Amino acid sequence: METKNASATISEREFLTLLQAAKQKDTEAMLQIIEIFKEDILKISTYIKLPTEDVVSHIILELLEAIVEDEFSK
Repeated sequence: METKNASATISEREFLTLLQAAKQKDTEAMLQIIEIFKEDILKISTYIKLPTEDVVSHIILELLEAIVEDEFSK
């Protein structure tokens, strides 16, 4: 399973750097974070009884809002 996700695996330091950039509203960093969590977002979206596109959009929006508003440090 790890080989399947090898391309999306980054170090903690790299992730924290991306997170800091995303907090500063760096769109490239935000896109990279979405890409890292894309498979998990798609998997979670299958459990919600709404159109997949709507669920994925909502999850991504909530994730980005949490990052920008620094919800993770509270």
